[in-house]
Amino acid sequence: MSSNSNSNRNFMAIDQYGQTYHDLGQHPRKELMERIGCRHVSKMYHDREDASAIHVGYVVGQHWCTLYEVKPYEGRVYD
Repeated sequence: MSSNSNSNRNFMAIDQYGQTYHDLGQHPRKELMERIGCRHVSKMYHDREDASAIHVGYVVGQHWCTLYEVKPYEGRVYD
């Protein structure tokens, strides 16, 4: 299975207070809405130096949640 496949992607989020939300699965927006108990969500963007904007998370109620994709670490073994 390819590492770019959506079927095995998993996300976590950290809000502005440092609260972490683990195991958000493939649908982090829906999962954050359920956990925080809010029905309104807005996308959160970050401006780059080249004036473009990238989607970095969601504003769920009063929580500004930055998303991170969780990937397994595969380090090189040294003798």
